[in-house]
Amino acid sequence: MTTALYTHAECLNHRTPAGHPEQVARLEYINDALSAGMFDALDRREAPLCEDADILLCHPQSHLDTILASEPETGSRALDADTHMSPGSVLAARRAVGGCIAAVDAVLAGEVGNAFVACRPPGHHAEQSTPMGFCLFGNAAIAAKHAMERHGLERVAIVDFDVHHGNGTQALLWNEARALFFSSHQNPLWPGTGMPEETGGHNNVHNLPLPPHSDGRLMRATYEAQVFPVIERFKPQLLIISAGFDAHLADPLAQLNWATDDFVWLTEKLCDLAEEHCDGRVVSTLEGGYDLSALAASVAAHVSVLMEKTA
Repeated sequence: MTTALYTHAECLNHRTPAGHPEQVARLEYINDALSAGMFDALDRREAPLCEDADILLCHPQSHLDTILASEPETGSRALDADTHMSPGSVLAARRAVGGCIAAVDAVLAGEVGNAFVACRPPGHHAEQSTPMGFCLFGNAAIAAKHAMERHGLERVAIVDFDVHHGNGTQALLWNEARALFFSSHQNPLWPGTGMPEETGGHNNVHNLPLPPHSDGRLMRATYEAQVFPVIERFKPQLLIISAGFDAHLADPLAQLNWATDDFVWLTEKLCDLAEEHCDGRVVSTLEGGYDLSALAASVAAHVSVLMEKTA
């Protein structure tokens, strides 16, 4: 078995204004990091374009229509203070969704052991009808719905370790009893959601707010106590990771102090749970991470673990 890497050059065509943290260079740094010889064994695949029907698994037609109509012919268009579109943004977003869909298909078919989707824009802040937080469509939530609706899975777990609360994924899966969603995130921090009392329509949402300036020791203790036992009981048939790396101590947008080794530890633990319950089937998709060097190093470490688990 191998690890699949889904990406596409069109994800470089989604351009944000100068100085914006969610920039083209994020994916360029990741591509460079994953071009090293130790990653030669990756099964490199182009992220396909998704269909409208894929987006509509989580979003209404009106949201899709709004996004399609909002792409400018030139320059940049702000959808809110943080979220922008340029020529090429729609194709990039379709690749991000399509990469997640294809990764689920490949992992469930046994073509690969697990997969990482290195696409942008990210997705975990996009709510049903609201693009926000750099996100247009709910990539991870759509992947989960695809696995459940089209592959018949009854239990899908989604773990979001981005430093910002995955409010979009939470909203999109709030009433989905087949999906178990975890979000660890700094609090207080934008978007201001993600309190423990937000538990979903079926007690399927688990929020783990972490205080500013806490480090990997608290993260590890929190996951050991509040995440891993719940996943054990749930026995997922697929594990999806919203892999944001902005909890890194070097990241400029937040104040958690995780080190690269903390992402290694967490990835190993999640992969071990997947090995125990769902034949190692993991689909990981890129979310945040805005210090370019820390992002590249953390992604490389994360993918290295995925590869080790399929060796």
